[in-house]
Amino acid sequence: METTDFINSLKCSDLQSFVLVLQAYNSQYDTRNLNIEDIGFNIYSGYVYFHLENDITICSCFGNSVEYLTTNYKNGEENFFDTYSEAINFLKYGDEESEEA
Repeated sequence: METTDFINSLKCSDLQSFVLVLQAYNSQYDTRNLNIEDIGFNIYSGYVYFHLENDITICSCFGNSVEYLTTNYKNGEENFFDTYSEAINFLKYGDEESEEA
């Protein structure tokens, strides 16, 4: 799908989500320097997303604040975080930090 077709297919709150995801991607040095591997809209969850080369997905649904998603591809478990650093730490250390708390 071409970029213009994708953007034109988004409705009002989905377009707001797209803008929020784009702003989140562009506002941080750590994310701005990563390639975006996929951009899309999940019709089942309502999430607009940018999937980054480091396997973190920046996503938003219904114009709400962005979340940072990690997915364990072995068991399908998804983890949502409020910040990019939380998602990075989870990828590096897993549940170790939350288990120690």
